[in-house]
This record gives sequence, C-alpha cells and structure tokens, in this order.
Amino acid sequence: MTTAREIMTDAECIGAEETVLEAAKEMTQMGVGAMPICGTDDRLKGMLTDRDIVVKVLGVGKDPAQVKAGELAHGEAVTIGADDDAAEILRTMSEHKVRRLPVIDGHRLVGIVAQADVARALPDPQVGDLLEALSTD
Repeated sequence: MTTAREIMTDAECIGAEETVLEAAKEMTQMGVGAMPICGTDDRLKGMLTDRDIVVKVLGVGKDPAQVKAGELAHGEAVTIGADDDAAEILRTMSEHKVRRLPVIDGHRLVGIVAQADVARALPDPQVGDLLEALSTD
C-alpha cells in the first residue's frame, strides 16, 4: 500500500521567531497556501495558512511585520508518520478535516501530504470519499 513518504512533497519550515510578513513572502515565492512552523529545536510547532494570516492578523488590524509565526501555532499539529499507509492518511485527514498533513519521521519534519497529493496517488473512489469528508461539517 502507498505510504506518506511515497506521495509527500518537500516542506520548508517557517521559524517560530520569523514574522508573519516573512512567512507570507515565502509562501508567495513557493506558491503554497500553508507552511509548517518549526521551533529553534527543529520540532514542528504548528501550521501557518494563508487563511490564518488574513483572519488572525490582517483581519484584526495586527501588523504582519510585528507578529511572529509562532504566535499563530496553537495546540498540537495533526501529523502523519512517514511510513503510515494511505488508509491512515485518509482517516486522519477525514477525522480532523485537514487538507494538509505534515509528515514526521521520528520528531523530524520530512514533508507534507496535501489533498492534491492524495488525489494524484490514490484511486478515484478513495479520493471522492476524502473530498466528501472534508466538505461536510
């Protein structure tokens, strides 16, 4: 069965101490809508999305050049193990209603599995089930 390691894409972290403005610039340059936030210990602290930037920073009048990415890392990030199989990826995405899963090998971030990666790698019925699960409340 297909594993997270086989379908993931590379991921670059934004440092928890970097500003949201720096993160937005990196996201724009990379053409992505989310980035993992990593601490100085290289451990995943959370995920930063373009929606977080709009809703939690710009929408409430905060200065993105002053807000640190780590300030937006709340709770524990939902992750998947590098050797977890496709069924676990689908279950985790569906259960937590997330479109992107950081892939962890031990305690190290090694990639991201996005909804698009799943769509490319898995049979249509499984992808359809995932899309339905992510689209319902």
